[in-house]
Amino acid sequence: MKALLHIAASPRIEASHSRHAAQTAIHYWRSLDPKLVVIHRDLAIDPVPHPDACFVQATLNASSGHLDEMQRKSLAMSDTMIGELDAADMVLISTPMHNFFVPSNLKAWLDYVVRPGRTFRSKPQGKVGLLRDRPVRVLMACGGSLGKGAGQKEDWATPYLRHMFKTIGILDVEVFALENCNRGPQAAALTMQKFENWLVRQPM
Repeated sequence: MKALLHIAASPRIEASHSRHAAQTAIHYWRSLDPKLVVIHRDLAIDPVPHPDACFVQATLNASSGHLDEMQRKSLAMSDTMIGELDAADMVLISTPMHNFFVPSNLKAWLDYVVRPGRTFRSKPQGKVGLLRDRPVRVLMACGGSLGKGAGQKEDWATPYLRHMFKTIGILDVEVFALENCNRGPQAAALTMQKFENWLVRQPM
């Protein structure tokens, strides 16, 4: 029985293009595997707190075991999120692009799961990921088109996401940009057609 972890980051619940695309993907994958288990973590409806001094100190003290009660609670929250990720055979992230980057709630989630001694280890040659590889698919909505041309938006989110997941051992990361979401219904329909063509080529 396969498990899919869906991370939803858009603050626009009903009107979200990325959430709509994610539901389309989940419906399609469930049509292929009716026994698919889907775990949802909604970072807008149930936001995780941004890492604070307590969490940072807890990550530094974790190897020694010298933790106070607040630090243990902070690490327990991180352990829960890491456990959800580690148990998933596939990860689906639906998110908007905010100011060329990921929204702060998704950044906070990553800060809790990319954790020294737990999901990666530092060695002289660099960081070594401790999680097994699995497909991570990101549906990223943006109002316009991405690129470096006139009128286009630069994409700093995709390389960041790939690097963060690589740090913890996950290399199979693909980002589909839901472009031109705010350029009218015709442009949005064309994007959804491209998305559906992309979706049927994804592993399950």
